[in-house]
Amino acid sequence: MAKRTAAKTKTRNPKPLTKRKAWKALEAHYKKIRKLHLRSLFADDPKRGERMTAEAAGLFLDYSKNRITSETLKLLIWLAEKSGLRTRIDAMFRGEKINITEKRAVLHVALRAPQGTSIMVDGENVVPQVHAVLDKMTDFSNRVRSGDWKGHTGKRIRNIINIGIGGSDLGPVMAYEALKHYSDRSLNFRFVSNVDSTDFAEAVQDLEPSETLFIVSSKTFTTLETMTNAHTARAWLLNGLIGDESAVAKHFVAVSTNAAEVSKFGIDTANMFGFWDWVGGRYSMDSAIGLSTMLAIGPGNFRSMLDGFHQMDEHFRTAPFESNLPVLMGVLGIWYTDFFGAQTVAILPYEQYLKRFPAYLQQLAMESNGKHVTLDGSEVDYPTGPVYWGEPGTNGQHSFYQLIHQGTRLIPCDFIAFGHALNPMGRHHDMLLANVFAQSEALAFGKTLEQVKAEGTPDWLVPHRVFEGNRPSNTILADRLTPEVLGKLVALYEHIVFTQGTIWQINSFDQWGVELGKVLAQRIIPELESPKEQTLGHDASTNNLIRRYRKLKTQE
Repeated sequence: MAKRTAAKTKTRNPKPLTKRKAWKALEAHYKKIRKLHLRSLFADDPKRGERMTAEAAGLFLDYSKNRITSETLKLLIWLAEKSGLRTRIDAMFRGEKINITEKRAVLHVALRAPQGTSIMVDGENVVPQVHAVLDKMTDFSNRVRSGDWKGHTGKRIRNIINIGIGGSDLGPVMAYEALKHYSDRSLNFRFVSNVDSTDFAEAVQDLEPSETLFIVSSKTFTTLETMTNAHTARAWLLNGLIGDESAVAKHFVAVSTNAAEVSKFGIDTANMFGFWDWVGGRYSMDSAIGLSTMLAIGPGNFRSMLDGFHQMDEHFRTAPFESNLPVLMGVLGIWYTDFFGAQTVAILPYEQYLKRFPAYLQQLAMESNGKHVTLDGSEVDYPTGPVYWGEPGTNGQHSFYQLIHQGTRLIPCDFIAFGHALNPMGRHHDMLLANVFAQSEALAFGKTLEQVKAEGTPDWLVPHRVFEGNRPSNTILADRLTPEVLGKLVALYEHIVFTQGTIWQINSFDQWGVELGKVLAQRIIPELESPKEQTLGHDASTNNLIRRYRKLKTQE
């Protein structure tokens, strides 16, 4: 593969998004077609359902049930082109520091680059570093999975607890649940993230310390929630092993870059797995943060997942925008968020193993694109960052689908389904897939007043049984959920986020919004813990809440 060097892109102040010709053309176009119904669009174009599809890397996308025409798509692609999307894609893959507020490269794509690839950051090829860590993870995983790695008392490790938060938790949890079919069932996996003590207490409730290994995932090894839980885990372990401090090195490993703090904790730095500042937390599940994933599914399956990521990366990097899955889905999201005023996106996987996928995408999308200023610090005058949410089908059909079908809000939906079940049983999978197709059909076409009346429905009941339809959706189909396909799906949504952030002219790779509350919490903690009454300098509400909590603490 050709060497990618970080030649600096010329910086310029682009025209504000809403002043661009492509944007204004879309505004005019929206006014013309906003009332067009999908019933008419399909009736006027019998081949629409075959024509408005795209396929790449084993993922098939049907986007025909969107409120668009061919002209809409041309204008959206034009907007992406005029937003410099191709230039920015190339800059990311070259290792340029496109995260301008933190002066960092954005290179999660390097985490899955094959050996022999060259991606340069500050004059150094980072791909050999990535593979060195992967090899170290592989060696460690093989030792634990085979039983060669023993705990302090000589017992085999049977329980693995990942301690992290944010991207150090959501990615590993989602991947473990998604790939449980491929996991080693002789190993028991738990995940602790919440500083609420219940999270830790329940995770270790039935475990034996001598058979338990903790993975502490914190880049700085100072994250408040993670280190609070890590020290609680350390105390739990030592309490179960009669206080022998040397036990820590056999029952804790670290995913971190802070060797001094790792060593101070009692972890052998030989068992520290590093990553880099060009990997954002929410983009890190395929780095050493995925150590628990590799332990669960094995190094071979983990590398298959990386290959899936890479296949989608290459598709995104090279495919024309008209057939580029992340670009197509990205611009459709722009269409609904910025022109139709949609505020949310429903992620609806018809695969029980993907039950945590919507929660994973919440952080990926909302932490990335929940921004109110452009790259140059100007206030945006258009919506960014819709809310992502969802549950697996068919469960969701019996809870929130009512609102999607007949509510007053427009909610674009992404359906995800597979041709083969991992646990085939009788008619189950046919019934599951029938529901996927039925739901997207019902959302698109609904049921007219005339159709309801023709069924013999009493007049008073007719309005209640009318379905407006015209509710947009995408359907993604793959053969079956494998580690490789999971990698493709995650990379698909990573690049959707990238596409939208580029068009919105925002930095999708910082997260200053999570900092203020954390800083204030550090100030409030001693005010809660002090035995003496504190002089409080917050607002009246916060001061009152602190005093009330302190009073509750003194009561039995």
